[in-house]
Parts: sequence; C-alpha cells; structure tokens
Amino acid sequence: MAAFEGLTSRLQSVFGKLKGKGKVGEDDIKEAMREVRLALLEADVNFKVVKQFIANVKEKALGQEVMKSFTPGMVIIDIVNKEMTALMGGEQSKLAKANKPPTVIMMVGLQGAGKTTTTGKLARLLQKQNHKPMLIAADIYRPAAIKQLQVLGEQINAPVFSLGDKVSPVEIVTKGMEHAKEHHHDYVIVDTAGRLHIDEALMDELKQVKEVIKPNEILLVIDAMTGQDAVNVAESFHQQMELTGVVLTKLDGDTRGGAALSVKAVTGTPIKFAALGEKIDALEPFHPERMASRILGMGDMLTLIEKAQSSIDEEKAKELERKMRKAEFTFEDFLEQMEQVKKLGPLDQIMDMMPGMGKMKGLKNLNVDERKLAQTEAIVKSMTTVEKRNPEIINASRRKRIANGSGTSLRDVNQLIKQFEEMKKMMKQFSGMMDGKSGKKMKNKLAKGMKFPFGG
Repeated sequence: MAAFEGLTSRLQSVFGKLKGKGKVGEDDIKEAMREVRLALLEADVNFKVVKQFIANVKEKALGQEVMKSFTPGMVIIDIVNKEMTALMGGEQSKLAKANKPPTVIMMVGLQGAGKTTTTGKLARLLQKQNHKPMLIAADIYRPAAIKQLQVLGEQINAPVFSLGDKVSPVEIVTKGMEHAKEHHHDYVIVDTAGRLHIDEALMDELKQVKEVIKPNEILLVIDAMTGQDAVNVAESFHQQMELTGVVLTKLDGDTRGGAALSVKAVTGTPIKFAALGEKIDALEPFHPERMASRILGMGDMLTLIEKAQSSIDEEKAKELERKMRKAEFTFEDFLEQMEQVKKLGPLDQIMDMMPGMGKMKGLKNLNVDERKLAQTEAIVKSMTTVEKRNPEIINASRRKRIANGSGTSLRDVNQLIKQFEEMKKMMKQFSGMMDGKSGKKMKNKLAKGMKFPFGG
C-alpha cells in the first residue's frame, strides 16, 4: 500500500534489529521506541497521538513478561500490532441500520475529497449485499455534481433522485425521502455540498438537511493524502455535525498515511471504509487489525482471501490447477488466468497483501506495469485458437503476424513465448515436487526467480 510504504520499511528495520537479539534490555526498548516515534511523525501521524502511542507501547514492553520471554523481539512486535489496531478503532465498525427502512446515510466533506464518487462506491457495496439503495443529489453548487452522480447511478443501475440545481437542498431531500419510501428502497445515500474550506453557510445548510432526513449515519469523506489537514477537517466537522464515521479516500496514493492512524484517536469517530482506487467497486470496509498488519509488513491475507472468494470462479480455478499439475497449460488457460487475476484489482495492491512482500526484494522491485499486462493480453488475443492450444507451432512467420496483429514488436512476441515456455517448465517441476520427488533442484531453480510475463 503506497500510503504506508515509507513507514512500513522503517518499522521493519526497527523490528529486524530487535528480532536479532536474544535478550532485550530497557535501553534496547527505548532506542526502538525512539525510532518508531520518528517513523510515525514522518508518516504525518498527529503529534499527540504519537506521544500517547509510544507511552502505551513502552509501558507494556517494559513489563516483566517481555524481558523474560524467549523471543522478546516478537513479543514487542505483537504489542505494537495490538496498540496500532486499538489506535485505529480496535475492530471493524459496521454501518448502523434503521429499525424501519430506509437506513439513511448522509455523506459530508470538503470539495475535492471524492464525496460524490464515494457515494456511488458505497451504493455499489450495498448492492453486493443484496440491498436496494437510492441516491439523492443534494449538491446544487458544484457544477456537474448532479450529472456525475447520475452517471455513477447509471453505471451501477441505482436510481438517483434529483430536482436539478435550482431547488434548495432541503426541498430536494424532503421530496427524495418521500420518493425512497414510496419505492421501498432500504438505503438512501445523500450526496451533500462541499466547499474548499469549512464555513458557516455550509454547516448551516448541512444541519438543515440533517434535520429533515434524520440520518442513521453521517459519514465524513476525507482525502488521506491531505495528512494532518484531514484530521483537522474531521475534528471541525465532528464538532458541528456529530459524525458517526469516516471514509478515507486515496489510501492507495503516494502519501504518508498518517490520517488513518490519527483520525479515530483525535475525533473518536471510527473509520468505516477505505477507498483504494478509482474503480466503482474499490471501496472496502475498514478493518483496523488488517490495516495494522499491512502497515507492519505482515500482509493482509484475510482481505486477499475474501477478494479471491468473491471474484474467482472456483470450478475454473480447480481445472486450472489440474492442467498446471499435468503441464497441459496453454495460452488459452494463460488468458483465462489473467482475466481472473485482473478481477482481484491492481497487482501491486494484491502483492501488498501478501506477508513478507516488503522483504522479498526481487518481488518488491518487480515493477507491475499495467500497460505491459495489456500488451501481453493483446499478443495472446492475436493468436489463432490452434496457436493458443499448441504454442509449439508458432514459427517465425506466425510470430510476425501476431506482432502486427497486436501492435507490438517481434521482440515482444518472442519474449512472451519464451517466458511462457519457462513457466510451463516450472509447472512441470512443481508437479514433480508435489508428487513427492526431491525438491532440492527445484528450490535452486526457484531461487533464481521466475519471470512474470507482465512484469516491468
């Protein structure tokens, strides 16, 4: 996760030193905590939050059970993990539900934080859980805000209630709520106006809207890339509106990520969702324990497994495994596999979820180039069915035709075919290893690394 790259590598180096020690003394802990403190401050975590966090960790780390433990370094990492989880809210904070439908969610935030897009993403998430959300376009000030919401609604097939930009937001939400009840929508998400800064007029209007719709949730959408400002914005909105939750956007951006670690501690408001990308389904429930695990470089296998379960066709996966074991893997299967992997989301995000990825230098530096992925797809799609099933028949003239058809060079085609053959060989080795044969040779070959046909 780009948001925490710097922090993760700093913390891993601190913990690496601790792990290497058989005994850990008070001075070691103080030194480690000094480095953790600096790393957190550099990641733009709120100063008061850092101070309290370090005090909590230090107190527990200096306890007798750590000093007497056989693996003091591991115990300290566990303490940091638990404290970081607690800092971000402890456990996942779910959406409130109205006793009588519809459940009303009011989206608030400054202009440019991604409020309208997040409204669409949240509707999509609710649809996946078999709900029937309706969106209300109540931002009458930002040019194209209503149109943007309508486009998002069309994209996910969710109705958008609008009365244009000449009617007051209070009237829009009053009529919108009536419409939602008449048409039996179980969720209503209201997109409200934002400004470039917090002002009295904005807050007054939001309070009037709140009075009419009586929301079960007031979610503040904030841009994680604004760092400390995100926390200040959250504090101001909370004082005026009594927020029930926060949605962090642009957590995949190249940022220091401190907002994620500060906002709950400063405002007392839980982070309920995190947006990790532009796509309409790039919104995830926020799990503090999984986020802490990612930050500490331990990966996030639970999220990865959930993504795989919801995206990957189980029957196809079993068939693919059978073909790989028998080394019957063709370019058709390769294309199928690429389609399945693409469903999981950007490859660099998937890699971030795998434990120890930060330490595997070869893979960490593997530049997952999405354009290369598209190029690979184009080459395979330019092959005939016979060629895909029997790559060995692809001679020089066929390669030339494939290069022309895919808009790539002969070198690109040759390189892909070579990598594909290497992959097949590797699969044979794997199946040999799985069948209980000596894995020693295999380990040596694996150590040399396997070229990804879509690596940069």
